[in-house]
Amino acid sequence: MQIPQLKNLLKDFDKNIIYGQDLKKKNWFNIGGKSKVFYKAENLKELIKFLKLLDNKEKIFVIGAGSNTLISDNIFDGVVIKLSKNFNRISLLKEDVIISGSAVLDKSLSEFATENHLSGFEFLSCIPGSIGGGIKMNAGCFGKEFKDILLSIQAINKKGNLLTIPSNEINFDYRNNDLPEDLIFLSASFKGVKSDYSKVNSEVKKMKSLKEKNQPMKIKTGGSTFKNPINQTNKKVWELIRESVSTDTKFGDAHISEKHSNFFVNNGNATFNDMKNLIDFVSKKVLEKTGIKLDKEIKILE
Repeated sequence: MQIPQLKNLLKDFDKNIIYGQDLKKKNWFNIGGKSKVFYKAENLKELIKFLKLLDNKEKIFVIGAGSNTLISDNIFDGVVIKLSKNFNRISLLKEDVIISGSAVLDKSLSEFATENHLSGFEFLSCIPGSIGGGIKMNAGCFGKEFKDILLSIQAINKKGNLLTIPSNEINFDYRNNDLPEDLIFLSASFKGVKSDYSKVNSEVKKMKSLKEKNQPMKIKTGGSTFKNPINQTNKKVWELIRESVSTDTKFGDAHISEKHSNFFVNNGNATFNDMKNLIDFVSKKVLEKTGIKLDKEIKILE
């Protein structure tokens, strides 16, 4: 739909909509153009109404923390949805079960679990992003993944229909699952194990220390660029990149991190094409050198 048609259709949501929203500051790379429509969903009731009115007539992209998203410099011809602080709540259902909104940061859920003497959530302290994104990609680190603690998810499809899905009905894989692409995650329940606060807190500190030692921090990066090639080699993807590509390879201001070669960095004013060209170049070189085709972990919005 053209902007005038959308403005007329969505007039009841004017206070929560920005037309031509700059997306550059909405992701960790600090790269990107504008969205035709940017909608901040106030609450579930409003989100249902919005989706039913839109009736899936526009492309929809839900943006969370923007930690693993590369956004085109062109205008996104669709609707970008951001969930408000009403989707950012955490509570205890039982002494070992936590309910978390999908906009909650992974590290915040880890902190809540630690405060409530629950083990199993420590790895979340090292994952940049929000719960919704973590579920979508079955995020993980240090040998643990979302699937290991997930009990169920509550979601809405892009037609505005609500669903609850138990985790045992979801087929999880490495950084993947078989959930429908059109789902917007609202909340999830997670099961931990009662433990001693000092023990849980100590494990969190240990993981954070390892991460800070081995990964770039507080810079313009999108986290891990490629998935580890499971069942193809015993080597990690950073090792394959290090063996195949010079660490000083760059396209414009898009660089490979000196600290971790699977992290790509915007070293100033990298464009979408700079970063995309670097990603494609590295993928090509690894394939030529090792015969292994890399899958991107990062999400690209074009």
